[in-house]
Amino acid sequence: MMGMLSDPEIIRGAVRQHYANAARGVQEGPGSCCCSSDGCGCGSVPTGYDLDEIRNLSASAPLASFGCGNPLLLVDLEPGQVVLDLGSGAGLDVILSAKRVAPTGTAYGLDMTDEMLDLARRNAALAGAENAEFLKGTIERIPLPDGSVDVILSNCVINLSADKGAVLREAYRVLRPGGRFAVADVVIQGEPPSDAVRREMALWSSCISGALMESEYVAELTRAGFEEIRVEIIEESRGEGACCSGNKNPLGPTSRAVSALIRAAKPE
Repeated sequence: MMGMLSDPEIIRGAVRQHYANAARGVQEGPGSCCCSSDGCGCGSVPTGYDLDEIRNLSASAPLASFGCGNPLLLVDLEPGQVVLDLGSGAGLDVILSAKRVAPTGTAYGLDMTDEMLDLARRNAALAGAENAEFLKGTIERIPLPDGSVDVILSNCVINLSADKGAVLREAYRVLRPGGRFAVADVVIQGEPPSDAVRREMALWSSCISGALMESEYVAELTRAGFEEIRVEIIEESRGEGACCSGNKNPLGPTSRAVSALIRAAKPE
C-alpha cells in the first residue's frame, strides 16, 4: 500500500475538524459532498440515490451525506440482518438500512465526530428508525465483536483513513462468514498522487490525498482475506477537476480521482 507521508493523528484530527464544521453548518444550505458545493455528490439529492427513497427523511440526512455513491445498490438487505456503516456521518445509509432490516435487524453507524453523531441520532429519531444505533469510535478499531455483522457499508470514508489496511482487517474481523463488503469510495486512476498531494491536509478531507489506486484497493482487500472483489467506476472526474476537488485537478494531467462502487465477500 502507499506510504503514509503524514502523521496519522494529524490526519485524523484534520478530518474530524472538517466534518465537525460540516455538521455544524449543514443547516445553512446543501452540503451533500465531501468538500465544497462543486465537488462530488453535491446537490439536494446525494449521488446515486432515488428521490422517492429519501423524500420522507429528515432534510439534514441527505443534505449531509458527504458521499460519492450509493453503497446500498450493491446489496439486498433482508429483515433480521445486522448492518454496519463505517463513517456514518449524518446517518443516511444507516437510516435506509434500518428500514430494510426491520423489525428484527439492527443498523449500526460508526463515527468519530461528536457533531455528526448528534446529527445522525436526531435524523434517525425523526425518521422513526428505532433499530438504528450510532457508536463513537474510529474505523481502524471497530467496537463490535468478531463475526457479528452481515453487511458492511461505507460511503466516501475509507479514503480518509491513514491506515486502510487496519480498516479492512477490522471489517473482515467483524463480518460473519459469507458477509458482504459494500462500499462507495474515491479511487485514483493514472499516476499515483505526488508526495506534495499526500501531505496536503485539505486534500485529505476532500477525498483526494488518501485515495488509493484501484490496484491498491484490490490488493488491500485481498490481503485482509476478502474474495469476490470487484471495483466498478461510477463517476468519472468532472471537467478539469477530479471528484471532490472543485474545478482544478490537484493530481495533475496524468491522474484523476473517480467515484467507485467496491464490493467483496468474506469466505463462508
